[in-house]
Amino acid sequence: MYDEIIKRPLADVETVEEVNKFEMPDPLAPGRWDLAEKQIRRYKENFAIVGDLETTIFELSWNLVGMEKFLMDLVMEKPYVFALIDKVLEYQLACGKKMVELGVDMICTGDDFGTQKGMMISPELWGRVFKPRMQYVFEELRKIDPTIKIAYHSCGSILPIIPDLIEIGLDVFNPIQPRAKNMDLGKLKKKFGDRLIFFGGVDEQRVLPFGNTAEVKEEVKLRIAQAGKKGGFIIAPSHNIQPDTPLENIYAYFKAIKKYGTYPLSL
Repeated sequence: MYDEIIKRPLADVETVEEVNKFEMPDPLAPGRWDLAEKQIRRYKENFAIVGDLETTIFELSWNLVGMEKFLMDLVMEKPYVFALIDKVLEYQLACGKKMVELGVDMICTGDDFGTQKGMMISPELWGRVFKPRMQYVFEELRKIDPTIKIAYHSCGSILPIIPDLIEIGLDVFNPIQPRAKNMDLGKLKKKFGDRLIFFGGVDEQRVLPFGNTAEVKEEVKLRIAQAGKKGGFIIAPSHNIQPDTPLENIYAYFKAIKKYGTYPLSL
């Protein structure tokens, strides 16, 4: 379930001055991290703690403006776009650094750059605008804790930029949407599995919501067989399990993971 946007706060923005006047929330406001600190203290000894920094730059920026306007202005290289991207980066990085300081084991970064058939923007534009900024984020987080694991989320088909993400220091890639073009988990594992951990892969577009329990079981077996050998795979749906997913399919999913996902693998 999602909230819907009624009005974009920067829907009419055209200048750097307007961006500079826009006030972001205080990332270190009193009380903002109280619950996070409490949860980390409670669960740190027995669980890996993951800090969520998704919609790191691109998605938060276009959400403030509106996607159509933002994408057109990005291609036209209007100065305000880059001022906004960097303002968002500054805010998000402050949040990310705070989570690392609090002791999370992994930070989930990322932006949705993929559609079902390809990328929303060209790989060249991504490499020119977003790659160096994400590299900066990764480097700054690792200055605080060199052992932090960094994940990157993007729905859809983003095969062309996976090597770039590895190059700038990515550890974990999520969510591997298997029905998107060129996002077959088995092929990705063979190509990048020595340099990247895969997180996701179970079909949430058809099998989990619309398949039967036998199909769910076979889907789990398939993904474990494709990516589970020698480790490097965190099995999960290729998106959040949606509210219309039958409970019996959810139960079948977890039962199959417990049955087939125990090492040594029997698949």
